[in-house]
Amino acid sequence: MVDSVFINGTVGAGKSTLAEAMSALETSAGHPHALIDLDSLRRFWPAPASDRFNHRLELENLRHVADNYRRAGAQHFVLAGVIEEAAQVPRYEEALQSDGVLVCRVVANAEVIAARITQRHADDSPVLDWHLRRAPELSAILDAAALDDLVLDSTSASPAELATRLRAAAGW
Repeated sequence: MVDSVFINGTVGAGKSTLAEAMSALETSAGHPHALIDLDSLRRFWPAPASDRFNHRLELENLRHVADNYRRAGAQHFVLAGVIEEAAQVPRYEEALQSDGVLVCRVVANAEVIAARITQRHADDSPVLDWHLRRAPELSAILDAAALDDLVLDSTSASPAELATRLRAAAGW
């Protein structure tokens, strides 16, 4: 059993939706937990050229946030974000003060991802175009990294079904 799950995947794959479903299951089971959307911990402009996605800032913020949540009683962590390289996993374990992180990749077929991205960013054409280009690029990066302990397909499965499978894989 691990105390942390990292929900990994491209934009539009269903990371945040699965994280919310996991949090709902943890809440209904009465387990003290923290749900952390890593995008919110790295939102800073401008990002340094050497770290265009602000991973260093994200990890530093996560370290402090996780410490606060642990002091408040959190026993499980549910994170939604992106890990592109296996070398990053130990950095998240360290920031979480965790003995292990289960990395779960959420995937969906290309048409579903494109539809989700289009719905989310319909009012911002430059952002929409960037995400539509980035999703298949990131998918290839994640395929090559092959660092997932579990892969779940959100194309047609319900978030609750996927959350139940993820909880079982984590031993929760």
